[in-house]
Amino acid sequence: MKASNEHHERIAKMTFASVYPHYLNKVESKGRTKDELIEVIEWLTGFDEQKIQAFILEKVTFETFFQQAQINPNASLIKGVICGYRIEEIENTLTKQVRYLDKLVDELAKGKKMEKILRSA
Repeated sequence: MKASNEHHERIAKMTFASVYPHYLNKVESKGRTKDELIEVIEWLTGFDEQKIQAFILEKVTFETFFQQAQINPNASLIKGVICGYRIEEIENTLTKQVRYLDKLVDELAKGKKMEKILRSA
């Protein structure tokens, strides 16, 4: 499935604050914690909880969020399909990074062990 430029632009302009509550609801409804969600986001981006909260308050876009991130070197190990797109085939860097985050949240909600989610085992 090939994403359009409009799709990439829509993702870039979405605010992290608008999506974060959905991530939190998804993981908590499956018995995971906010701390685990923060750990996953921090692993991918390098942002601690304080920085994540600042981004939420500032209503930064995903574009700004990921421009400031230090993407984990092991992020390229995140593979599979999320939202109908195979992550390894996404060419747009920002869209790929957002889908990395979506996939990690999905894995957390599905009950995967943290070592597997963080690609350390």
